Amino acid sequence: MEKLLIKNGTIIDVVNEVLFIGAIEVDGNKIKRIIKQDEVLPEGIETIDAKGKYIIPGLIDMHCHINEGFAPHFVASGVTTVRNTAGNVLLLNNLIQKPDSAPIPRVYASDRMIDGSPGQWGPTSYGNFVTDDPEEAREEVRRQVEVGARFIKLYGWIKKDAMAAAADEAKKFGLEVSIDLINSKDVTALDAAKAGVTWFEHASGFAQELYKGWSPLVEQAEWSHINWEEPDQEKIKELCEKMLEYNVKLCPTMVLFDQAMSFPNYWSPKNKVIQSIENRKSPVEYWKSHEDIIDVIKESNAIINNLTKAIAKTYYDMGGTVVAGTDTPALLYTYPGMALHRELEIFVEIGFTEMEALQAATVNAAKSINLDDIGSIQEGKTADLVILHENPLENIMHTKEIDLVVKGGKPYKQEEILRSAPSEEEVNRTIQAFMEEWEGIHAN
Repeated sequence: MEKLLIKNGTIIDVVNEVLFIGAIEVDGNKIKRIIKQDEVLPEGIETIDAKGKYIIPGLIDMHCHINEGFAPHFVASGVTTVRNTAGNVLLLNNLIQKPDSAPIPRVYASDRMIDGSPGQWGPTSYGNFVTDDPEEAREEVRRQVEVGARFIKLYGWIKKDAMAAAADEAKKFGLEVSIDLINSKDVTALDAAKAGVTWFEHASGFAQELYKGWSPLVEQAEWSHINWEEPDQEKIKELCEKMLEYNVKLCPTMVLFDQAMSFPNYWSPKNKVIQSIENRKSPVEYWKSHEDIIDVIKESNAIINNLTKAIAKTYYDMGGTVVAGTDTPALLYTYPGMALHRELEIFVEIGFTEMEALQAATVNAAKSINLDDIGSIQEGKTADLVILHENPLENIMHTKEIDLVVKGGKPYKQEEILRSAPSEEEVNRTIQAFMEEWEGIHAN
């Protein structure tokens, strides 16, 4: 097994909230030993001198939709694990089965989303399942368990009885249920929590509970009396107290709204990863297509932008679980991997400390989905590490100033990771072959 020593670095311990200069001995894909400054270092193994640099755990993007073409961009950004919230587990198997040290992120994935009729993403396909029948929802949960889904994802037009049935069925298999209620007309966050849903993507469904009858799909003029720019903190606190009773978890994906609302002056630092992404058709052409409807996007996101931020901070301050995710590559310029760094900046902008923001993408993220072997720099944990040029606890913007990434014990320079990205032709062939096979099997 490969061995590695990283010495003289300032290790950021996100569990105990301290930092200290020391060394990390890696054996295979695990951290074998954390060595304090005055201890003797092992000799005869590959050594990296991290003097003057800062070492954090590999980051975790808790809400994205990964694709083989830009999977390496996550790791080049220091994101070593992703939670894929809807897609198709079988399509992702090429990524899921890769060795731990491969320069692509570890993938914790749900399967296709379960939605209500007529389906926000169209009729049933390889990426979504549309039903209003509770028993069909149960059957779909069982099918997803068989193909290896790690959790169940529900979507906003699901009917209450189908939602309750899916949540109940998932519970039998020990799987958590996640929901996106942004465009929900009938179901609120509290409805979903009472039905057994644990995860609320984008902190969605809260607005529908706070303002009964509101949804993005109704005529907005009648809701013009609400000050969306300065949300009602008292109402938010009352609802968060109720949600806390159900121990729900929030992934607010604030960068998703922030990039859209900031357009055309969106966040886009010039670095190797973003330049590499911008040289690819996908997802750049997808983002550019949204520029044509930016006014519509801004209008719908203006309502929930500040509300989402207020909910995230309030729920966290009350002791709730709030983790960092991006919804990459949704809407506009949610750069794979890099968008998570902007999400952490927004965490700090709304009042989290730098350490709390870092915890939201490391130890708290890992704990929230029971991945006990990642998310912190401790003996026995998986050796996912990011070596930074500057201290992120002084300025959270430093998380993107990456010198080196260690994935499953193997060190990589960003350029090396980016060179490993498959061509877009290869990716398209893989997706096309999968879709043809799926349609052949599932044709009526």
